[in-house]
Amino acid sequence: MFEQFIGTKPVEERHRIDVAALEEFLNFKILNVEQFKGGQSNPTYRITAADARRYVLRRKPPGKLLPSAHAVDREYRVITALGKADFPVPRTFVLCEDDSVIGTAFYVMDCVHGRIFTDPAIPTVTPRERRAIYESLIDVLARLHTADWQSLGLADFGRPGNYFARQIHRWTQQYRASETEKIESMERLIPWLPEHIPAGDETTLVHGDFRLGNVIIHPTEPRVVAVLDWELSTLGHPLADLAYFCLPYRFTREWEGLADKDLGELGIPGEAEYVADYCRRAGRGAIADWEFSLAFAMFRLAAIAQGIMGRVVAGTANDPNAQERGRRARPLADSAWALISSRT
Repeated sequence: MFEQFIGTKPVEERHRIDVAALEEFLNFKILNVEQFKGGQSNPTYRITAADARRYVLRRKPPGKLLPSAHAVDREYRVITALGKADFPVPRTFVLCEDDSVIGTAFYVMDCVHGRIFTDPAIPTVTPRERRAIYESLIDVLARLHTADWQSLGLADFGRPGNYFARQIHRWTQQYRASETEKIESMERLIPWLPEHIPAGDETTLVHGDFRLGNVIIHPTEPRVVAVLDWELSTLGHPLADLAYFCLPYRFTREWEGLADKDLGELGIPGEAEYVADYCRRAGRGAIADWEFSLAFAMFRLAAIAQGIMGRVVAGTANDPNAQERGRRARPLADSAWALISSRT
């Protein structure tokens, strides 16, 4: 279902920008402006300059926004910092916080060429290449979680520690604010999760939405050349990132998952092998409470899905697939509770 978000389209009327004003600010002639089909939260554009170089512009959407939402300045900051550490992100050029230029704040970065896949089975490559891509993905995630965020100037990029507790509280509030029906498994998860947070807190830089569809793979080589969409990045717990990334192992094809696939035939490592590979690359021991992290990731997605359904009911949803995505709240919560129940 995510194929519709790949590639570009003519700029939507509501997201049009003043090209002349942008040219004056950037100090180069612009030949063409297209809008990426993705970037639903922050409109994203491909800018082609007169010298044929291509750039990507990402901006806050127009209209009234929540004070902390659509923080393109935070995206620019973390991408710029990681780029200096040779982490695979696009090169950044400029951040503009002056709304008078094109109407909202924006930043400009390099347009990285490569392949974007959304199906975790990656059906268009060979098993050997597929495995190499998976190895590159887990290596990049481990590199992110072992990056020295303090030396990168990101010590104030979030609140160190107590990440799971704060996130459970936040997403419980979000869920309650958009509740459209009673979901029994969510009612069980909401008190259970904060009471069973594993011991041993830790803080790393986390992406918040690390998945196959948010990276660019080299045009011909099986390796990650850029990680995109840093809107949810912060200081947090690395296992929240890892569990979210591993959720396709728990879902079937219907949800862009791998649970009904022959992983050996595809060349994709199994979940246990993959998690062990991450631990080796990140220099950590075995994970004692893996099911908790997975259940938290499902709970978070269930709360997000409920928020989408709340917008459907209110008539404010923009996504044409909003109703389908909103309906996932109950099965996601059910899956989380079933996972927890199976271990007790």
